[in-house]
Amino acid sequence: MVFLSRTWLAVKEIKRPRKYLRNKFIDTVRLHVKGGTGGTGLPKFGGLGGQGGCIYCVGKEKADLKTIMNKYRAKTITAGHGEDSRKTKIVGNPGADVKLEVPLGVTIFREDGKVLGSIDKEDEMLIVARGGPGGTKENDFLGHFGQIHHIRLDLKLIADIGLVGFPNAGKSSLLKAISRAKPRIASYPFTTIKPNKGTIQYDDLRQITIADLPGLIEGAHINIGLGHKFLKHVERTKLLLFIADIEGFRLSPKYPKRTCLETIILLNKELELYDEELLNKPAILAVNKLDLVGADKTFSEVKESLKNIHEVIKTMPEEIRPERIIKFEDIIGISALKGSCLDELKLILRKRLDDYAEENNPDIIEPSTLLRKNRAIIRERGPQVT
Repeated sequence: MVFLSRTWLAVKEIKRPRKYLRNKFIDTVRLHVKGGTGGTGLPKFGGLGGQGGCIYCVGKEKADLKTIMNKYRAKTITAGHGEDSRKTKIVGNPGADVKLEVPLGVTIFREDGKVLGSIDKEDEMLIVARGGPGGTKENDFLGHFGQIHHIRLDLKLIADIGLVGFPNAGKSSLLKAISRAKPRIASYPFTTIKPNKGTIQYDDLRQITIADLPGLIEGAHINIGLGHKFLKHVERTKLLLFIADIEGFRLSPKYPKRTCLETIILLNKELELYDEELLNKPAILAVNKLDLVGADKTFSEVKESLKNIHEVIKTMPEEIRPERIIKFEDIIGISALKGSCLDELKLILRKRLDDYAEENNPDIIEPSTLLRKNRAIIRERGPQVT
């Protein structure tokens, strides 16, 4: 009876998340890891103790942090201990390693804030807790303890394109219209409370991944609203797609109404304050809801203002002016609801990603250059009898 009571109390200590949090997108998990203890050596015969097992993180496309959190909640992940040396077995076997499957895009931090590394590729491995060495002559045949510490797995989505915009700008509507994703869509702000990832499929089977991130508000760089939970996912994208509502945005009555142009400038400033390096990424601006009355005129004014942005920005309130203005590769007007100009947008996205790949991958060779090179090789070898 006493044993059952203790078991029941132990189970009660592991608190389950509230019901509305169980389907929440998990992008941070804290774990306690412990490397295996090395086996004891045998001084009389010079026997060597087995090395303690290590704990590794292994990148897997289908893994997710929610599964890890549910499996290891309130538990220590422990690797196997090394085998002791004995008279019938002079060299002890090493302890069993533990391989923890984690999603791609995870960065692992130690409890003191040190970055242990990141995992971006399938089957990429990173050691997070080393096993203790087995007993040898150098350590008086005494096996040592393995590393013990807390680690934090911090996920940053890896996608080709990241959608950046204020709440209710139409990011989720656009994602649904151009990809196979099915995000939640409604007519009120903050419909998207967790990142969604979709895939744009082209006729020639080319695929491009696009991430719909929660709406940004003023002060996100200092963690207001969803803050860093949104902004950190932008870091792993190759291209930024700004989505602006042609009618502008107003968070609440106590906030000023921002015009379409002001929301674009504010997005620029928030990214700059969070990490200025984000402004080096190629960016495209899509102004949404052009199906509304008078939208075409407003869109023309916005485009004209962006051409002379260095002059126009001087007339704006000082608190929204960025130090550095982002350069848009393309500016396009769309209607995610009606589907207008979406095919053109998809082609623009593809072209800009191809340009980015050519600039950042020196191994890419033009098809015509490759053909000439192969022809030259064939001529040098000449015909061969087989």
